[in-house]
Amino acid sequence: MAEKATDRLRLVVGDEGLARLAAARVAVIGLGGVGSSCAEALARGGVGHLALLDRDVVAPSNINRQALAFTSTIGRPKAEVMRAMALDINPTADVTAVTAFLDKDALPQQMDELGPLDYVVDAIDTVAQKLRLAAWCQERGVPELSAMGGANKLDPCRLRFARIEDTVNCPLARIMRKECRRRGIHGLRVLFSDEKPVRMERISDEQWMSEGSLLGTMSYLPPIMGQMLASRVIRDLLGWA
Repeated sequence: MAEKATDRLRLVVGDEGLARLAAARVAVIGLGGVGSSCAEALARGGVGHLALLDRDVVAPSNINRQALAFTSTIGRPKAEVMRAMALDINPTADVTAVTAFLDKDALPQQMDELGPLDYVVDAIDTVAQKLRLAAWCQERGVPELSAMGGANKLDPCRLRFARIEDTVNCPLARIMRKECRRRGIHGLRVLFSDEKPVRMERISDEQWMSEGSLLGTMSYLPPIMGQMLASRVIRDLLGWA
């Protein structure tokens, strides 16, 4: 019998699990260091329908941490690069790529246009969009996982899943906690690090002026976050604890 890409997956999840994953529809919103690794792991994990959204193109500074960033992909839209990667992994998958900014006002329409979803992964950086996406998922009863900050963190062993109300030592999560309370968003499930952010190295005034407020990132931390998010999504889709 010819070897298949799903042979090792079948040993763990069985035929029924493979069928369930192949039928699942998952959106990954944001394809940076976290989102691109999550999308790759979902594709390798047998998820058959992926919706990928990101507004950016691949930049040289992405190469240190993003699964889709290579010298050969610099300047290309991240959503299109990720779609090509997913289809190269699983040619039978249904992969939608959207190169667009997730506008907080137009978000309901943008998300509705992705079609029915079984799960949403929020891997975006901007608070307003994260909050609006969380509200959309809560209103529609769509399971969601939201990535908190991975910048200026070093130890992947400090990553854990929690409700937003239970997060600590994460500047992004602190803002999200406050705004979720104010907006009536309850029980948002997140992946965060309880490690205190490290101090950044000083950069030149010229670099600060040209690149704006910068955050440091290790090569391994965002990809590990993405893999962890994918693991939780797949286990939830299979009904595993």
